[in-house]
Amino acid sequence: MGRTGLQRRLILNNDCGEAHTKKGQRMTYRIVKLGLMTILMTVAPLISFAEPLDKAELDTLRTALNVGGVEVISAEMSQMPGIVEVQLKEGPLVYSTLEGKYFIVGDLYSVDPTGYVNVSEKRRDGERLELLAGVARDDMIIFSPEGETRAYIYVFTDVTCYYCQKLHQEVPELNKNGVEVRYLAYPRAGADSPGFTQLASAWCADNPQETLTKLKSKESVPENVCKDNPIAAQFKLGQEMGVNGTPAIITDTGQMIPGYKPADELIAILGLSPESGQ
Repeated sequence: MGRTGLQRRLILNNDCGEAHTKKGQRMTYRIVKLGLMTILMTVAPLISFAEPLDKAELDTLRTALNVGGVEVISAEMSQMPGIVEVQLKEGPLVYSTLEGKYFIVGDLYSVDPTGYVNVSEKRRDGERLELLAGVARDDMIIFSPEGETRAYIYVFTDVTCYYCQKLHQEVPELNKNGVEVRYLAYPRAGADSPGFTQLASAWCADNPQETLTKLKSKESVPENVCKDNPIAAQFKLGQEMGVNGTPAIITDTGQMIPGYKPADELIAILGLSPESGQ
């Protein structure tokens, strides 16, 4: 049946009303978003964060959170007003109310005019660099550029890993562009695996660089597991840093890049211009 003139007018008015409502909602969203960003930009400089709690506050927090074997290692104010960053022993970083009544497990983000920033990941970047600074150069297998070293990467590696082998083929190009590659051992199958023995044989060799390259080219090398080799310690270090596969690349800013990346992408991530001195 055809609609009457009144029905058509009601439908038209309803459509117009819905369109007007949606337009209003979009405008409200834009206003609220702009307002929030303005507030954040205004208030952020005034927020005091990364300050440790005083003893009374820390005791209150520990009493609330130390339940069922959980232990608070450290706590400091986060960038979010009224929220505390709490590091748990052998556990994650959590975000808690000051009295410890509520907490959140997950990453904290900040908002700036360019977008969202993962504040938690930035914090982990710094922690990674601190841990890696404790590794002696002599305990790594390092491939250095012939000329100026413009940047460096750490790589947790396993000789039995296909993408580790593939990444190793990129090392000459990385060196050519001034990138030093610092290898750490990460035997994915653990301390009793053939991969552990092969990594130890490379680290214990008279020429570690040559031996590691042979192993990654699937060549046989003599088994040579020397005493006090750093393989187990580096495997544990990788686990502490959240490495769960290889290759795991960490840049000179502490950023972790899981998996393989070709040389040109790594050079770009490091902020370098290919084959330039910039």
